[in-house]
Amino acid sequence: MATDLEQIQSIRSLALAELEQAHDDPQPDYPVDGEPVSWTEYVESLQATLDWCDRKQAEYDPFEVQSRGTT
Repeated sequence: MATDLEQIQSIRSLALAELEQAHDDPQPDYPVDGEPVSWTEYVESLQATLDWCDRKQAEYDPFEVQSRGTT
């Protein structure tokens, strides 16, 4: 079973591939069964997914806290 971090990395990888494809082959807005499909909103949602993944991944990164004692 994949860890949470592995799942986040997988989601990020898939979203990044979709975003690259969207930039390489942009589409106009169009209706599907009478419902509008906005290419711009689709690209924005992919970017939001990448941003979310980046924030979540940062939570798993090691960090160091430096403090200075009083003298």
